[in-house]
Amino acid sequence: MIVAPENYVALSAVLFTIGVVGVIARRNPLIMLMSIELLFNAANLALVTYARAWVNNVGHIFAFLVITVAAAEAAIGLAIVAVAFRNLPHVDVDDAAVLKG
Repeated sequence: MIVAPENYVALSAVLFTIGVVGVIARRNPLIMLMSIELLFNAANLALVTYARAWVNNVGHIFAFLVITVAAAEAAIGLAIVAVAFRNLPHVDVDDAAVLKG
């Protein structure tokens, strides 16, 4: 079964849209981090789709680099959220004044 590259690009656009809406609409930093991961995955899907369609491996290399950056972002982002909101009863991005020091 062969799937057209347009279908992968459409799925990538849908994932990217869901990620953008998640970042803009939600105030929970954990939900925002998951939405940013969706943005990264949408970009990876588009990169790999175009790399396969154009028979070029550069897209795969960029996708690997994006996965590396996403892993580092998740680790550092979760650590910052855990430290910043350790003593607060609820987690809200608008309460990020705690980080001012």
